[in-house]
Amino acid sequence: MSEHRYDVVVLGGGIGGYTAAIRAAQLGKSVAIVERDKMGGTCLHQGCIPSKALLRSAEVYAAMKHSEDYGITAQSISLNFDQVLGRKQRIVDQLHQGLQFLMKKNKITIHHGNGRIIGPSIFSPRSGAVSVEKEDGDIETLLSSNLIIATGSRPRSLPGLEIDGTSIITSEDALRMESLPKSIIIVGGGVIGVEWASMLNDFGVEVTIVEVDKRLVSLEDADVSKELERLFKKRGIKVETGTKVLPESVKVADGKVTMQVDKQGEVLELSAERVLVSVGRVANVEAMGLENTDVKIDKGVIRVNRYMQTTESHIYAVGDVIGGLMLAHMAGHEGILAAEHIAGHQPDEIQTHLVSKCTYTRPEIASVGWTQQQAIDQGRQVKVGKFSFKGIGKALVYGDSDGFVKVIADKDTNDILGVHMIGPQVTNSITEAALAQMLNATPWEVGQTIHPHPTLSEALGEAMLAVDGIAISG
Repeated sequence: MSEHRYDVVVLGGGIGGYTAAIRAAQLGKSVAIVERDKMGGTCLHQGCIPSKALLRSAEVYAAMKHSEDYGITAQSISLNFDQVLGRKQRIVDQLHQGLQFLMKKNKITIHHGNGRIIGPSIFSPRSGAVSVEKEDGDIETLLSSNLIIATGSRPRSLPGLEIDGTSIITSEDALRMESLPKSIIIVGGGVIGVEWASMLNDFGVEVTIVEVDKRLVSLEDADVSKELERLFKKRGIKVETGTKVLPESVKVADGKVTMQVDKQGEVLELSAERVLVSVGRVANVEAMGLENTDVKIDKGVIRVNRYMQTTESHIYAVGDVIGGLMLAHMAGHEGILAAEHIAGHQPDEIQTHLVSKCTYTRPEIASVGWTQQQAIDQGRQVKVGKFSFKGIGKALVYGDSDGFVKVIADKDTNDILGVHMIGPQVTNSITEAALAQMLNATPWEVGQTIHPHPTLSEALGEAMLAVDGIAISG
């Protein structure tokens, strides 16, 4: 058994954890991270990065099948899924290597093993020390002035849809697929579900989405949901909204999964080679020793204040483990905020509704601020501007002009309340809208900003002008 002392110990090496560690080190703290697997966490190894690499390959494959639209005739177009997987892994490995370099550069110590928080003991008069069990059975005790919990989350399961990793899978299992199924049922039409639906459809898989809500991506503006469903159906993706799985009907046999679903009283029979369960994520709050502390768990997540402090002020928590927006960039920002507060700063509170959300379907979805319905529910009088990508030259040049930009503003104050996009590369355009809201800009101010022509960004400028009925191209 060995003992080590640091200013800050971070439990979990995902984006929330390693970002917190780097910022704490920049502020002069001695820092250690406890990670039982590879540095980078879910986002780098089982989520954001590998899935986006696959989505890019799917997008290119889909574009090549329509190459004649661009005046290019290809003799043969085929998919080599082994090479797709190889490219994905090279990207992950490169980023993993870069992350390891950042740890060394910032003099952050990595302790590999299972970390468990221990209560007051001979090592420390208060809870928050971490016991690390290494692969060889050795135990290390890490003592620190502050602990940051960043243990992330895992895919949620559904009763009756027992995950077996082969026929009934999670998104993490899907990333380990060595071959593509001919057909798949995706249970859940949230962000992860629709991204996999878009990707697998582009790869040639027959896709059916089963969503219990009345619409896909239900956290987005209703107009965006409606447009996504329209475009998915146009691509041949079957969408069953307002539909729930009857768990007792699920059967796996002869290389197929069969099930019955209830669509508003009508029972439908569905079957596919695989079922992907994508119904959200669950915070990892178990088996880390929280029972040895006074840290409070509320509705399955760790309760924190505006500075990411738990109910024990020297213990902080960031990322998916605290619930809220389970987004990688949110976790990273929470990590920075926690580190700065530990260093004695008073960082600004995160305004959750001003955090951009991105969905990497084809077409992409991006949003910031309130939806139209949310603004109305707050008692706001709203005015709306909307502009289609069909009026944008660069979108036509790209051969991808489906979708629109929608701006919601307050009639009384003229403040921008929300911006919602669905269309080509909109995940690269949403930051301008987020900055505009952060700076309390009006639609007129953004509309008067000269957007270069021809660019996709013109759609945002025109939608801002459309709020007051003065769009030039509309």
